[in-house]
Amino acid sequence: MKKKNPPHMGVAFDPAGPTFRHEAYEQYKAQREETPEVIRLSVPIIKDIIRAYRIPILEVPGYEADDVIGTLATEAGKRGITTYMMTPDKDYGQLVGGNVFMYRPKHTGGFEVMGIEEVKAKFDIQSPAQVIDMLGLMGDSSDNIPGCPGVGEKTAQKLIAQYGSIENLLSHSAELKGALKTKVETNRKMIEFSKFLATIKIDVPIALNMDELKREEPNEEELRKIFEEMEFRTLIDRVFNRDKKSAFAGTYTDATGNDPQGRNRTPGGSARQGNTPNGSGQLSLFGEPASNGESPASPSSPQGNLFAEFTDGGTESEKYSNLACLDNSKYEYQLIDTEEKRTELLQNLLTKEIFSFKIIQITTIN
Repeated sequence: MKKKNPPHMGVAFDPAGPTFRHEAYEQYKAQREETPEVIRLSVPIIKDIIRAYRIPILEVPGYEADDVIGTLATEAGKRGITTYMMTPDKDYGQLVGGNVFMYRPKHTGGFEVMGIEEVKAKFDIQSPAQVIDMLGLMGDSSDNIPGCPGVGEKTAQKLIAQYGSIENLLSHSAELKGALKTKVETNRKMIEFSKFLATIKIDVPIALNMDELKREEPNEEELRKIFEEMEFRTLIDRVFNRDKKSAFAGTYTDATGNDPQGRNRTPGGSARQGNTPNGSGQLSLFGEPASNGESPASPSSPQGNLFAEFTDGGTESEKYSNLACLDNSKYEYQLIDTEEKRTELLQNLLTKEIFSFKIIQITTIN
């Protein structure tokens, strides 16, 4: 939101209950640990915040968020709308196309934008669609997709480079030699099934309605209420008490100062015809990067900015120099030794903006 100021946005969630993949394969994602209780309890609060920002929540029973995003992104791409899927998951590479990109968080910080060429280079394949074939052969441990036992990434790349797809590989498996031939032919059904599990659906029963995805003014009253209930004091400062840095808050402008209708919005400028945000006459679900690879300067978002910088009202230490410490606070120790007490502690921590733990070692002397 801060870097790109997208004019349209939606957030997809997995639905409650099993999806068609779980019904087809009982072990799908079965290796994952149960969702931590603190996260499970946080999801309803996160959804309330998203609703307060008036960002649509996209959720379809029986389908994963991946499938919902895959369907909407593919349809938007067909309509010529530049679309960014924000996700770290490598399997989204199969959805990348001429107008559809991955906006991928990096483990080292920051983000990378991956288009067709970046996906091809990452997997050493000829087409983003072959990401499915790669995962079908080498499997995906994060989703418990088995793949072909004994076939890793390098072998999968070699086979896909030679045969193009799993279907063509299996129809020519007689050409393989030795142990590899045995592995492929013995696990034919498992390979086909793994490709099915790895395929993100693009035909989920959900319609792409650009008007519903359009950014709107947030419900500031509801947003403030949630932040105050959660004691998110820093977010309250960032979102509600920040300086208004632009006289044209609530408009998107490109590097030339033009809004989506091509009218100039620079200070002192008059409304005049100009270029659309991406210079191609197309709508964009996400603001385009500048030509130098940096994000374009964006005015204040119509929804407020969850990630806005602190105003120039002094340093954090100056602003909160009167914080309490153990020397001037009352406190008590509690033993958390039951499930009920753990649940109560987690719910209490969810209402705190900042908390700390002190780890002590107790030595018992017999």
